[in-house]
Amino acid sequence: MSKYETVEKGAKNSPSYSLYFKNKCGNVISPMHDIPLYANEEKTIYNMVVEVPRWTNAKMEISLKTPMNPIKQDIKKGKLRFVANCFPHKGYIWNYGALPQTWENPDHIEPSTGCKGDNDPIDVIEIGYRVAKRGDVMQVKVLGTIALIDEGETDWKIIAIDVNDPLASKVNDISDVDQYFPGLLRATVEWFKIYKIPDGKPENQFAFNGDAKNAEFATSIIAETHKFWQTLINQSSVGDHSISCTNITNRNSEFVVPKEDADKLFAEAPEGGQVEEEVDTVDTWHFIHLK
Repeated sequence: MSKYETVEKGAKNSPSYSLYFKNKCGNVISPMHDIPLYANEEKTIYNMVVEVPRWTNAKMEISLKTPMNPIKQDIKKGKLRFVANCFPHKGYIWNYGALPQTWENPDHIEPSTGCKGDNDPIDVIEIGYRVAKRGDVMQVKVLGTIALIDEGETDWKIIAIDVNDPLASKVNDISDVDQYFPGLLRATVEWFKIYKIPDGKPENQFAFNGDAKNAEFATSIIAETHKFWQTLINQSSVGDHSISCTNITNRNSEFVVPKEDADKLFAEAPEGGQVEEEVDTVDTWHFIHLK
């Protein structure tokens, strides 16, 4: 049985839609601040919050600005954002989400990439066989990472697998991915290079020539971003003040609130909303030629 449940507020396919998280006691929690980074620290098993299930197009993400950080759909030019299908891919090609209690510090220049952090929790792509549900909290094993450089910022993409996947016991590092998932790493780099091109943006760039770093390297990056998050959650003088750090479990945090206050924030979240018609993006295929 899961330790967490999700509750929807607002109409689907509207800017008001939000997916809130509750713990097993029924208390409203922040998926960024109240879900622990580690599911099992001794075995280096992490919690992953699934924002976008595989094969879907809606650009869902933990809302940094909204108190209690529900999952909401990104809005671009006043419209709900959907990721384009770039042949031969359909939507996201893995379960996509974030590691809780991490923060890529925009005031820190990462030595290995020469670029600052992107001001978000660290992203995760989960490569197992199961198509997850939005809001699932999966226990994952880290296999490696790639480093997208997005408009001059380091945007790590941690590569992981659900510990309950049938192949989880066989894949322990990035070198195992090509053996058991041939072609996936190459397709992953291609996907990130081209997915914004249909929106008129240039091809994305990567550090390390797009090569993936191993599990040990990825684990060190996660540990670093966890330390950055600790300073963010505990000190009001740190970080971007547009990030809501409201939480119910971090006792040393300046932003911790009583459970009743968190429940009130949930109760005040908007219902209904203006439902938008589904855009052609979710069905259209774009044929992209890289230079």
